Amino acid sequence: MLWLAIVLFLALVIAILRGGRLVNLGDIELKAWWLLLVSLGLQLGTRWLPDETWSETAGVVMVLASFALLMVLVMLNRSKPGMWIAGLGVLMNFTVIAFNGGMPVLAGAAEVASGFTVAEPDISGSFKHVLLDETSRLVFFADVIPLRLVSVGEVISLGDIFLALGLGVFLEQELRRPRRWFKHGASAQPGSANRPT
Repeated sequence: MLWLAIVLFLALVIAILRGGRLVNLGDIELKAWWLLLVSLGLQLGTRWLPDETWSETAGVVMVLASFALLMVLVMLNRSKPGMWIAGLGVLMNFTVIAFNGGMPVLAGAAEVASGFTVAEPDISGSFKHVLLDETSRLVFFADVIPLRLVSVGEVISLGDIFLALGLGVFLEQELRRPRRWFKHGASAQPGSANRPT
């Protein structure tokens, strides 16, 4: 998502202006970081589901599983700055998707974001999104916030905002950490001062 990339870029710029170091990017440690890759893989995998009656259920289950894995990742790294904010956003999105069988998208917000008059947003082929209507639940967590950046329109949710804010705080704090001169788990040889005479 373009807007998320912009938020992370701004966090990076703010961190550098406040004395942060880009070299710290190489020192970022996340427990079970591979859960992020599995989560992304599950969401991308829904695109290749066959056009069968069971595909809709399987697609929603895969999307929910991806958010569940993200929540596990957040819990394992909850001591990191900003993680609880990001986790709250993930939980919001998971909850509204679970209650509606997909993330409800407000047609009016899609119209504002696209800059064109549209009858309804194009969610064909998406197992993650459904059209928001009178039967939708927890609509305050749904995709109802129109956003247009660099001629690209998106509709985002409150959970997306919390997720971006949390990741921004995490990145900014990680870049501003004091430089780590020794890698975690590295062993050092005792110096002459420690040797018996």
